[in-house]
Amino acid sequence: MPIQTIIFDFDYTLVDSARGTIDGVNYAFEKMGLPIASDAAVRRAIGLSLPDILTRLAGDAYAKRVDEFTHLFLQRADETMVALAEFYAEVPQTVKALQGLGIHLAIVSQKTRRYIQPILEKKNLLEAFEVIVGGGDAAYKPDPEGLLLAVAQTGSLSENCLYVGDSVTDAETARRAGITFVAVLAGVTPRTAFESYDVYAILEDVSGLLSLESVRRLQ
Repeated sequence: MPIQTIIFDFDYTLVDSARGTIDGVNYAFEKMGLPIASDAAVRRAIGLSLPDILTRLAGDAYAKRVDEFTHLFLQRADETMVALAEFYAEVPQTVKALQGLGIHLAIVSQKTRRYIQPILEKKNLLEAFEVIVGGGDAAYKPDPEGLLLAVAQTGSLSENCLYVGDSVTDAETARRAGITFVAVLAGVTPRTAFESYDVYAILEDVSGLLSLESVRRLQ
């Protein structure tokens, strides 16, 4: 059946915010007396919650310092995250084309709305997304709470939705929510990582959505 709503992950799906995340993580690590993380290691952690980023990069022993890490990361990110974020080139045109088809658009991300909204404003795309569920608005992925919340707030049915993301965390979130998943390879997750999931399509980037048979103009 035709898709009525497309829900997007944010980082590595619509936007590359790796530079801001790397900067924020290592600012916090320096203040905490921790070794600087490599760019590659931080890039692989993008899409996780801040507590999970800390334990992934520094080890489980530092879980008790998650509040300190979060405070420092956000302190730095408030200065640099929006400025350093870059949209993938195909995103603005794709978003406008999907709007033209009458499809409802939403975002469900681990990134907080305090960054998502001003980043979207950089390309005048904020109004294109009817619902934004960011970090702190619902349980962290792969818990499906945020995805189901977006479905409800757009007035959609799960069977008429797609969730589009770049990671196996996104794929698992969609599986738990009972929502069709589309993978994009714009991030650091390889195609083979999605083999154990029921994926509707694997696309190089979000522009491929416009070629899917189920994505067509709503009457």
